[in-house]
Amino acid sequence: MFTGIVEEVGTIGAAGARMKVRCRSVLADTKEGSSIAVNGVCLTAARVEPDGFWCDLSPETLARTNLGAMGEGSRVNLERPAAVGDRLSGHIVQGHVDGTAEFVSLDALADGNWWLKVRVPQSLDRYMIHKGSVTLDGVSLTIAALEDRMLGVAVIPHTYANTILGSYRSGTHINVEVDVIGKYVEKFLVSSF
Repeated sequence: MFTGIVEEVGTIGAAGARMKVRCRSVLADTKEGSSIAVNGVCLTAARVEPDGFWCDLSPETLARTNLGAMGEGSRVNLERPAAVGDRLSGHIVQGHVDGTAEFVSLDALADGNWWLKVRVPQSLDRYMIHKGSVTLDGVSLTIAALEDRMLGVAVIPHTYANTILGSYRSGTHINVEVDVIGKYVEKFLVSSF
């Protein structure tokens, strides 16, 4: 389980089904077999080196996330799993990406804040509510606007400076994980009737 609070921005050192992520901070207590969220995708550190870790991407991961489109030098958000007893600063994030959204715009607001708009897939729209939680490339965010599959979130200066959210350009696809509670509620309601 993760919280959506990014600890470090890493860099892809080798891309493909066997990927290397160059990083430092998240290696502090990482060992072979540890989980690390890479752009919100829970991956297993198959090999740990002094300058990063290697992980394997399954066909499902390559098809459902933006990691298959990453090339050498691409920047990624990184987070280690939450430890029992830690504060839950973001929200409950599983690292199980539901799909990708399309970047629409990133507009400057007052005081160093930003307004990020993305177009979400129709299949995920039903799990999103105003003031609910969503994870975009591993970042826990609050839904501030939602209309016709257009999702708007405010990005504070700290998040803008310490994640890859500010690097999005036209054509960027962003990993989306919806709040798991909504999926459980839907399953319960559908199977109850």
